[in-house]
Amino acid sequence: MHQRVIKIAIVDDHTLFRNGVARMMDEFNELDVLFEAGNGQELQQRLQRHELPDVVLMDINMPVMDGYEATLWLKANYPQVKVLALSMYEEDKAVLKMIRNGASGYVLKEASPLNLLDAIITVDLKGVFINELVSGKLMHSAQHKHDDIRLTGKETEFLRLCCSELTYKEIADLMFVSPRTVDNYRESLFLKLSLKSRSGLILYAIREEIFKMPV
Repeated sequence: MHQRVIKIAIVDDHTLFRNGVARMMDEFNELDVLFEAGNGQELQQRLQRHELPDVVLMDINMPVMDGYEATLWLKANYPQVKVLALSMYEEDKAVLKMIRNGASGYVLKEASPLNLLDAIITVDLKGVFINELVSGKLMHSAQHKHDDIRLTGKETEFLRLCCSELTYKEIADLMFVSPRTVDNYRESLFLKLSLKSRSGLILYAIREEIFKMPV
């Protein structure tokens, strides 16, 4: 059971959405909404005047300073603060960039208040939130190591390389295999891990410590 109250901040340039999320999250006893900000620059200003949040809900596309830059700055200056990216769509490219910049996962903006609460608690406790990216099998066993899943050496190597900015074609070249073989590794991992996107593979690799996030 999660005991302590988690301090959060919400960074989004859409005022109505941001206010709505703040009000909904304030309803939960588990959370304390410290402040809101309209972009990364406002976040920097608010941090000078407020207590440090445990988790920041970070929109990706914002004016002045977007979520990518703000997350990079936050992880460089306050690495203990966890970032949950807020996304309108399940876009691998945007999510991958946020993860590489230090985000611990992402939540779709259409998520229910309870799902968002679950994401915040999960990322606070475990450091990574993967639920939006996976299907039932991995969600069901998210608290356990996957001892029953056996990855080949090549699959593990492919998984690590997935965490880079390389394209699948570049990964194939680096592994000295054909693009078709890399496609097979990817489809095999999707099947074994019940995943559906490259973002899911990356977050799985981080959670299982196959890939270490740079500190």
